[in-house]
Amino acid sequence: MTTHILITGASRGIGAAIAEALTSDATKVVALSSADGDLSDPAVPEALWQSSLATLGGRIDVLINNAGIFEANSLDSDDADWLASWDRTMQVNLTASALLCRRAVRHWQARGSAGRIVNVASRAAYRGDSPAHWHYAASKAGMVAMTKTIARGYAKENILAFAICPGFTMTGMAEEYLESRGGDKLLADIPLGRVAMPGEVGEMARWCALDAPASMTGAVLDVNGASYVR
Repeated sequence: MTTHILITGASRGIGAAIAEALTSDATKVVALSSADGDLSDPAVPEALWQSSLATLGGRIDVLINNAGIFEANSLDSDDADWLASWDRTMQVNLTASALLCRRAVRHWQARGSAGRIVNVASRAAYRGDSPAHWHYAASKAGMVAMTKTIARGYAKENILAFAICPGFTMTGMAEEYLESRGGDKLLADIPLGRVAMPGEVGEMARWCALDAPASMTGAVLDVNGASYVR
């Protein structure tokens, strides 16, 4: 049977690599991007779920939450601006993912079928991030905790959940960050000597989505060149 897969944040970087890794004769993929809807709008996740479900003939087998934003939020910002940035990051990175996870779990429960969730979090969930990115680290830590909770709550129903925590990955976002923060110093903190490539994360997501053994549910997989080991 063809595996039906929904991926968010799939227009470039890690998301595009995940979509490429999962595209085959044995799968049917809906790869969403910001052009399909702004996830900072609380109504959009539901609309995207319904439209994707229709495209996939009423059945989704795998949900991959990759969409996210990484915006600086200075501690010295105006109070209202700081809170607005916090709220936007939480909505896009965590709440939208939670809404889609909820829809997916209820979909599989209603069908009495198995399903898999792969949440793309970040090394920042464990290590933290820069002083301008409290909100980003907090959102990704929440994603990891949510993944573990889903795994524990629904494993008996064959609903599995995995999280992937990349460190720096060679995307446009990472390139800008490396340049602004001093790339040589940051690379010196990565024992592998380089950042991850999108295809490496894509392969991990493909494996979790299709091949990882069920007993691995709840696992959080690192891909950071040993820059942070747990």
